Amino acid sequence: MRRHKVVVTEHAVLDLEDIAHYITLHDGPARAEHVGRQIEKAWSSLSTFPHHGNHPRELLELGNRRFREVHFKHYRIIYRVLPREVVVLVIADGRRDMRTLLARRLLGA
Repeated sequence: MRRHKVVVTEHAVLDLEDIAHYITLHDGPARAEHVGRQIEKAWSSLSTFPHHGNHPRELLELGNRRFREVHFKHYRIIYRVLPREVVVLVIADGRRDMRTLLARRLLGA
């Protein structure tokens, strides 16, 4: 089985830091660390199973099938599969306005 290299973009790292900061303030550092580890575990699995995730529904509505997503609870990890890599582009709380976020970050709208 061919493994893909998982690359996490700077934007995605900042997303994760923002999520951890919010959780630390509201639920404590232990909970923030747990959530961060689980999100990292979710994206790490993409090296072996890059096509495992589904296509984000907000992008499918626009006819865009270039991106995929996996989840940890309500957190969505949006990525793109390239020939030898998986590029993690967005990590967001799925309760946000995802249509606007994805259009701005992934489609340049």
